Amino acid sequence: MARDYYEILGVSKTASDNEIKTAYRKLAMKYHPDRNQDDKNAEKNFREVTESYEVLKDPQKRSAYDQFGHAAFSQGGSAGGNQGFGGFSGGFSDIFEDMFGMGRDQRKAGPSSGSDLRYDLSVTLEQAFKGDQVEIALNVPAKCESCGGNGSSKGTLPKACNQCGGYGKVRAQQGFFTIERTCPTCSGSGEVISDPCHTCRGQGRINKRKKLSVNVPPGVDNGTRIRLAKEGEAGQRGAEPGDLYIFIDIKSHSIFEREGKDIFLEVPISTIDAILGCNIKVPCIDGSKVKLNITSGTQSGTRLRMKGKGMPGLRGSSRGDQYVLLELETPIGISKKQESMFKEISELGLDKCTPKSTRFKKFIS
Repeated sequence: MARDYYEILGVSKTASDNEIKTAYRKLAMKYHPDRNQDDKNAEKNFREVTESYEVLKDPQKRSAYDQFGHAAFSQGGSAGGNQGFGGFSGGFSDIFEDMFGMGRDQRKAGPSSGSDLRYDLSVTLEQAFKGDQVEIALNVPAKCESCGGNGSSKGTLPKACNQCGGYGKVRAQQGFFTIERTCPTCSGSGEVISDPCHTCRGQGRINKRKKLSVNVPPGVDNGTRIRLAKEGEAGQRGAEPGDLYIFIDIKSHSIFEREGKDIFLEVPISTIDAILGCNIKVPCIDGSKVKLNITSGTQSGTRLRMKGKGMPGLRGSSRGDQYVLLELETPIGISKKQESMFKEISELGLDKCTPKSTRFKKFIS
C-alpha cells in the first residue's frame, strides 16, 4: 500500500502551503542522490518526497487527494511516481527559484536605464568661496527626437520578443538546475525592432552636445560631488536616463592655501619691521584687507590667527579661520653704506637681544 503523502513529508493534513514547501525543501536536500551516493535508499526516498510535494503543492491535486487518496491518480495520472527525476524539474527547481530569485513571475526586463556620467569641473578658490553659476558643455547619448527614443521608424513600434515572450531572459534546464540567461534575440530588452529608425539605427539615442548650468554652492572643496538628476546617458529605447555627477576640483591659488575650511597665508616682513614692530595689511579670501599689528621682536615662523576669515562651510555652516605665517626676509644686494651701518649695529652688542643665538654659541665655543 502506498504511503500517505502527508506522512512522507512529515506534516499534518491541515499544513499550510509554506509548511509543506519548507518540509519538502529539507527532505529534498537530505535525500538528494548527489549527496547520498553510497545510500541505495536515498533515490527512492527522494522520489517519494518529490512525488508527495508535486501533489500537495497544487491546490486542485491536493483537494482530489484529500477526497480520494491515491485512487485519484490511479488511472494513468500519477502525480509524480512515473515521472522519475522529471518531477524534480517541477518541484525541486521551484525551491531553487525561491532561493535564488528565479521565480516565474518576475517582471519583464525591459530596456536598460541610462548610465550615470561624470564631469570634472575646475573652479578657482574665489569661486569656491562665493559660489558661482558655471556653464558646462559635454557630449552625451541623448534621446533620439526622430523616433521619440523607441528605436523604431516613424509610425511603427517595437514588438515583444517571441523567443523570451518579452521578459528579456530565457530559461534552460541543465540537469537538476534551471539556468536563466539574457535572451540572445533581444539582448535582454524584451523587444525587437522590425523597422529601425534611420537616425539612431534602432538605438533610440544619439550623441548630442549638451550645455548645462551648474550651481556651485559656497564652500565646495576638492572632491565635492554635485548631482544633476536625469542629465546623464539616455536610457535604451525611451528608458529612464542616468544622472550626471559633477566632481569639483579647486585650482591652486597664488598666495592662499586651503585645508578644509581654514586658509593659510605666508606674509613676508622685513627684519627691521620684525625688530621695531609695525602694522601690516593682510589680504583675505573674501577680498577684504585686514590690518595686523606686528609687535617688536616678532620671530620668523610666528603664526597669527584671523578668526572667521576662512572658507564657508557647505549648507551655510560657519566660516573657518585664516592663519598668517610671518616669514622674515633677509635683505640681499645691500649697498656698502648699508653694510657699514649693519656692522655698527652688530658692534653695539646684540648678544643680550638674541638669547637663542647666544645659547647655541655656548655649545660651539
